[in-house]
Amino acid sequence: MTAPPAARQLATVHAFTQRFSSTPLGARLARQLALIQLHTWGIPHGSDAFDRAAVVVAELAANAVTHGRVPGRDFELRLSLPTGSLRIEVTDTRAERLPPGPGGVGPARPLDERGRGLALVEAVVDRWEVLHRNPPGKTVLAEIDLPRWLSVVRRIQG
Repeated sequence: MTAPPAARQLATVHAFTQRFSSTPLGARLARQLALIQLHTWGIPHGSDAFDRAAVVVAELAANAVTHGRVPGRDFELRLSLPTGSLRIEVTDTRAERLPPGPGGVGPARPLDERGRGLALVEAVVDRWEVLHRNPPGKTVLAEIDLPRWLSVVRRIQG
């Protein structure tokens, strides 16, 4: 016996998880697939949220490859759409080098070739944090508020 049409509801999962090689190519591929996923979810190319997410994924993936690389281990990108925001998580397997958390990122000196990535992330996201991971590793989690997404979810649910 099948459920009546009113009782059947489709579940839509708004999450994307993929592992990538800890190489520059892996970091570029993570950014490209993230942008394709955002487009699939209806976050338009060129919108503020899309552009901010592109910066965050690029910086966090580059950091995972540059500072979090453990030979033979991948890094993981996870995107999800909890109500009202876009959550970006990048996980690597190096635990002994934790980056500074929110408010702990100092300014880079003008001629420094490195040290701007997390400052840029901090500038473009609404919230972020560094989480220890077990087994050893860390996750940098960043969120970008999507008020328009919240209104779409409310229309679908209401």
